[in-house]
Amino acid sequence: MANLTPIEAWQELREGNRRFVASEMHNPQQNAQRREDTVQGQNPKAVLFGCSDSRVAAEIIFDQGIGDLFVIRTAGEIIDTAVLGSIEFAISALKTPLIVVLGHDSCGAVGAALNALDTGEVPTGFLRDVVEKVSPSILNGRRAGITDRDELGAEHAVEIGELLRERSLVVNEAVQSGNLAIASVTYKLVDGKAYLRSVIGDIDESPVPPGTGAASS
Repeated sequence: MANLTPIEAWQELREGNRRFVASEMHNPQQNAQRREDTVQGQNPKAVLFGCSDSRVAAEIIFDQGIGDLFVIRTAGEIIDTAVLGSIEFAISALKTPLIVVLGHDSCGAVGAALNALDTGEVPTGFLRDVVEKVSPSILNGRRAGITDRDELGAEHAVEIGELLRERSLVVNEAVQSGNLAIASVTYKLVDGKAYLRSVIGDIDESPVPPGTGAASS
């Protein structure tokens, strides 16, 4: 398969999510033949950097198959050097044209950060690191007047997309050349829809207005 443009890659993921929401999944390229075809190499259409939440399974919600997505998942989509290195590999070695940062409603990492900020009780162990890395987005969102938990989570996904470009020269240069776009997306658990929140580059779609897709209180 030839490398897709960022627009083409996003269109394929968007259509896959539409099928998932409508329970019309094709379950493409999930058979023995596809497994054999990808033994010698991979050519994923997108990097999917998302939350580790068990309810947000990337290939399923975008109706993709073996070799279609280069998936990296951490609690709260937090970035570290391993995440950046993995993404840079996909961009430089595999020429992947799209990064999707995937957040979701009712995110436990966002909830833990909110609790720490509101109560002053910071969790122990390595969960503290997760909270510390999510908290800046929450604080920035609150300064902008955002109070809804899920909208704060959406703000976090947007900021992570921006951080990827700021912290990685490889990502920034690929965006500048037009070979890469970054889409920050939130997934709504109740209906399975992926909502586009921000775009860096061009995927031929505009983000939804703030508040769209927020979970009901």
